[in-house]
Amino acid sequence: MYEIARQRLHVSAVPDTLPCREDEFAEIYGHLYTAIEERTSMCMYISGVPGTGKTATVREAIRTLQESAEEGDLPQFQFVELNGMKMTEPQQAYTQLWQAITGSKVTPKHAAQLLESHFSTPSPRRHAYVVLMDELDLLVTKSQSVMYNFFDWPHRAHAKLIVIAIANTMDLPERMLHHKVSSRLGLTRINFQPYSHTQLFTIVESRLQGCQAFDPDAVELCARKISAVSGDARRALDVCRRAVEMVEAEWRTSRGTEKLVTMMVINRAVKEMYASGHVAFIQNAATQQKMFLVALRAAIRKAGVPEVSLGDVAYTHRQLCKLHNMAILSVDQVATVCAQLGATRCILAESSMLDVHQMVRLGVAEDDITVALRPDPLFQRIVGA
Repeated sequence: MYEIARQRLHVSAVPDTLPCREDEFAEIYGHLYTAIEERTSMCMYISGVPGTGKTATVREAIRTLQESAEEGDLPQFQFVELNGMKMTEPQQAYTQLWQAITGSKVTPKHAAQLLESHFSTPSPRRHAYVVLMDELDLLVTKSQSVMYNFFDWPHRAHAKLIVIAIANTMDLPERMLHHKVSSRLGLTRINFQPYSHTQLFTIVESRLQGCQAFDPDAVELCARKISAVSGDARRALDVCRRAVEMVEAEWRTSRGTEKLVTMMVINRAVKEMYASGHVAFIQNAATQQKMFLVALRAAIRKAGVPEVSLGDVAYTHRQLCKLHNMAILSVDQVATVCAQLGATRCILAESSMLDVHQMVRLGVAEDDITVALRPDPLFQRIVGA
């Protein structure tokens, strides 16, 4: 019973259906179906805080459309997923898209030229391309050429290109992009609101269907506590999964009758998640110290390695400050903040001699940063899960 519950509650587990996002699914599906059926192009901008089902809903709509295409009810199309978090530089989006279309890997500059020609040249036999650009916030460049091109190509007469952009910030186009880019995003916008406690309850219960591991009041309590902080479904699943682990550990020790997860256990799991020493320190840290931790985490995720250079962190820090209208620090100032956090062991550095080539890593869990900053009005739309 416990193992089944843990598996179903894991955030990476893909449920058979996505409850509580039926309206958003229908809207996304309808726009995509029409564009693919009529062989036209379009741009769609989807926003909402992390953990609200944006990417999962788009993927579910794509799976349903692919089934229709396989059954002959819809023209064939190719789906390509690009994620800003997985690119070391935004220009890699060109290379990845061209490789998905042709199987050929070329430099970003060459790929951009080839894509320009591809989407500008008529081709009656060409099928439609549906491109998902996830973590759009991380694909913003100084010249904005990457985003401009991706949102300009669908306006070519013969492109048959559908671009779906996903970002955490609802007003990103207006706040960060030139007018020529933001105007391209004005066609279709969909915003995902944070889940309510009723929706979080439904989501957890749907995962546990047929698995009697929880007292219903326990799930209700979890839903109410998480909705009060963030409305993040992933956080609710994490709390419930941790509660299962706690009850299972007690059962393995006693080897008695299997017990249900109760409200008391949920309270313990929530308290554990929110009450670590690191969480308390981060919550009381200075604003720029908080932003440094967010920037370091973003740089680490983007690089795909646990350690990055201070120069990379300073660059990410600058981009985030620009994006969220905060004071921009010099590299020396960023290094000072790094030294302050190093003294508390919240970050770990190679040595005390800090320069742009110095390698740094987190000394706290990524979740500690998320949990600590979610209640902060200034950071709640910046941090992810």
